[in-house]
Amino acid sequence: MTATILVVDDEPDLETLVLQKFRRQIREGGMAFVFAHDGIEALASIEQHPHVDMVVSDINMPRMDGLSLLAKLQEHEDKKSTIIVSSYGDMSNIRTAMNRGAFDFLTKPIDFDDLEITINKTISHVQTMSEARRRQLEAERAHASLSRYFSPQIASRLAAIGDGDGMEAHWREIATIFTDITNFTSLVETVAPEVLGALLNEYVGGMTDVVFVHEGTVAKVLGDAIQVLFNAPGEQPDYARRAIACAHELDTWAQMYRERWEKKGVDFGATRIGVHAGAALVGNFGGSRFFDYSAYGDTINTAARLEAANKYLGTRICVSAAAAAAAGNFQGRPVGEIMLRGRSEPLRAFEPLQDAAFRAPSTAQYVEAFARLEAGDTTAMPAFAALVGLHADDALAGFHLKRLLNGAKGTRIQFE
Repeated sequence: MTATILVVDDEPDLETLVLQKFRRQIREGGMAFVFAHDGIEALASIEQHPHVDMVVSDINMPRMDGLSLLAKLQEHEDKKSTIIVSSYGDMSNIRTAMNRGAFDFLTKPIDFDDLEITINKTISHVQTMSEARRRQLEAERAHASLSRYFSPQIASRLAAIGDGDGMEAHWREIATIFTDITNFTSLVETVAPEVLGALLNEYVGGMTDVVFVHEGTVAKVLGDAIQVLFNAPGEQPDYARRAIACAHELDTWAQMYRERWEKKGVDFGATRIGVHAGAALVGNFGGSRFFDYSAYGDTINTAARLEAANKYLGTRICVSAAAAAAAGNFQGRPVGEIMLRGRSEPLRAFEPLQDAAFRAPSTAQYVEAFARLEAGDTTAMPAFAALVGLHADDALAGFHLKRLLNGAKGTRIQFE
């Protein structure tokens, strides 16, 4: 890299002496020199050569002296590192120059060996500062990019540690959330494009804000569907608990959002949520041109299918036994053993409940009815019937009652 140095001095023979002293560095491409005879000419030269790396300036010059030039240089966004040159007896001006931001100073008559040492030291400083600015800009760009996927806390940590660290594909234990909106296709076909755009943008933004509060990672947004990861890319020992807490808050936010738009005459569908925990292949799958931090594997597919199971169960959140167990102190009620598409074994699932609902008498009544169903007790049907009689809006209890009325037995659930 060639360092470009602007020398500002009104002595007529200085240009020749400098070019002779540094002829080897100039020949080898390490240095290039530009000359000016006063401050005004120096500023014009910088306009023509904005790549100037440093300035060597005398103080006493016509039209604009070195101290005035230094003040002008300090006003620029790209402050040039400046070496001030003056006579030994002019220490007061040199002190003023240093206080105004000069990088170093030399006294006249100039010792050219000392000049070379000082220039090399200044170039090294300029290169260090340039590299620091480059790294800062890269970190800011990385943070801006990462902030689209990760919470501000995680994005800051990832930007600080640099590209690639923790982004390569690898297997790890995660919790994942998959969300979708009911009847979204009908909404697309009936709502004006500008309204739909506003609807979906606000919805995705609000859901993402909720995810970031819980320090989750938004892996994908596919139209109305959102895929969220926990314990990736960073370590989160309580990842399953975070996922379930996040699912509750997503449900609350989505319900409020839906109700707000229904008051405006827009039938915005309910948000269904599936939560699962297990091993997944996570990392950046965008190649060299794109950043696509995502996760793949049966854990992701299972979360998506649990989300879809809500449609048949009448629930809005469906959590796997694996996620419930990993969370600890799980509050919810059993759904049953669901036969999900693509799986040969049934998956035990739960409907998570907030504290008030979990402690409500109706939950204990449901658990008792479910225990009878699980035991093959014939009194399960009247137990669910009694529950539905008291709570007609209990969709999950109604689902089991309907199964029993249609001749089903036990808690294994096969969707059509």
